[in-house]
Amino acid sequence: MKDPDELVTVPLHAVAHGRAGDKGNRLNVSVIPYESEAYALLAAQLTPERVLALFAHRRAAKVTRYDLPLLHAFNFVIDDVLEGGVNGSLNLDGHGKTNSFRLLSLPVEVPRRLLRSPV
Repeated sequence: MKDPDELVTVPLHAVAHGRAGDKGNRLNVSVIPYESEAYALLAAQLTPERVLALFAHRRAAKVTRYDLPLLHAFNFVIDDVLEGGVNGSLNLDGHGKTNSFRLLSLPVEVPRRLLRSPV
């Protein structure tokens, strides 16, 4: 039997879901852990600097993280990541929803017990 407290590295979407939107050249992504216990663990790992590095290839200029502790959630605002905005970009799939899954693919380390499906 696997230890439920063993730390495992998984994509963020294994322990959280997200909602996204875009306005102009700004991406807004909310990250909501499935389990409230994951909130503190994710707060330590989902830093604005790490998210900015994740979107460096898109030339993101700035990431601001808003902590929502009563909801056990985060809201990330990522500036200059949509190549001028959905209507102004030549990118075929520059919408916030598409880019938000990039954030949800970020590897995080959590105890096995927080996973919805076994690893």
